Amino acid sequence: MPDNLDAIRSLDDLRTFIHQTLCDRENILEDQFGLTETPLTRNGSPCGLQFCLHGPRSIRLEAIWVADRNLVYCYDACGIRFLKIQLRERLSLCARASAH
Repeated sequence: MPDNLDAIRSLDDLRTFIHQTLCDRENILEDQFGLTETPLTRNGSPCGLQFCLHGPRSIRLEAIWVADRNLVYCYDACGIRFLKIQLRERLSLCARASAH
């Protein structure tokens, strides 16, 4: 389990953590490839965020944050889940800024 989970106290912290985790998985330079995010809804209500990193050579890594369970799932370039973590701080979807 990653050591810096206590540092995740906001959605910006979550974005940074996910970007670093996905880049580390495939040895991608963080400053070379950005992270996009898409709001997820269930029955018309926001329920989480999907993050996507498009790397070199059409590599695509993803992460899903399930807000009501406060869980993050990370998937590698083959679509295989390599990490499931329970966040310690409850994050609010209301604080979400515009998609990056």
